[in-house]
Amino acid sequence: MKLQDRVALVTGGGRGIGRGIALELAKEGCSVAVADMNLNDAQSVAAEIQALGRTSLAIQVNVTDWDDVQKMVQTTVETLGKLDIICNNAGVISIKSVEELTPEDWDFVLDVNAKGVFMCCKAAIPELKKNGWGRIINTASIAGKEGFPQLSHYAASKFAVVGFTVSLAKELQRDNITVNSICPGIVPTQMWYGPNGLADKWKLEGETMEESWKRHQDILIPQGEGQTPQDMGQLAVFFATQDHITAQNINVDGGFTWH
Repeated sequence: MKLQDRVALVTGGGRGIGRGIALELAKEGCSVAVADMNLNDAQSVAAEIQALGRTSLAIQVNVTDWDDVQKMVQTTVETLGKLDIICNNAGVISIKSVEELTPEDWDFVLDVNAKGVFMCCKAAIPELKKNGWGRIINTASIAGKEGFPQLSHYAASKFAVVGFTVSLAKELQRDNITVNSICPGIVPTQMWYGPNGLADKWKLEGETMEESWKRHQDILIPQGEGQTPQDMGQLAVFFATQDHITAQNINVDGGFTWH
């Protein structure tokens, strides 16, 4: 196994992409701390990881709360012995035009998606430096490279993650710590395929959510099918096992974008 004896922490790990990342890291030998706002979801994924024969724990965390974030890192180190890999995946979305957006809407999305990534990195860096080896893997989005209607606040938050990832990588380039981001395309998680998700919000008149989902896959993705949380987890494993890949924001989108 490629990551035997490594310890990973995954925020937003209780479902969707975070769950996919946590499970793929565990399959490669990692012990995994699963952190999520919803403790029940985190516990469920931790149980799946334990069933694979790996050590895991569930942590309830609000990534916008600095005390909470510090406690999350401390709990991981105290329970699992160290911290080698942090995957900053926690994220939120809402679908509103700029005219509809309130300052509170803007702040909520930017606080979780951008400020949360910053604070989790800040808390983790001292522990990674102690080991003389570390991997920081952020979840950005193809929306961090292209704008989308009714997603200006979400796109702004993910553009921030892309820029932050590159900047932090250059700060840590001599510390044997790499920093990269995953840019998912269309993945059937709650953001796309849940109630009031993008497929529901952007469906045509008379179209079901399922029909909307299939249409968006066919129109937007050259390969014609959406990506999976497992796909994102496999890229996280790749980032975690590469010594000389850093400051990269890599798309997993079936050819949707090229940059």
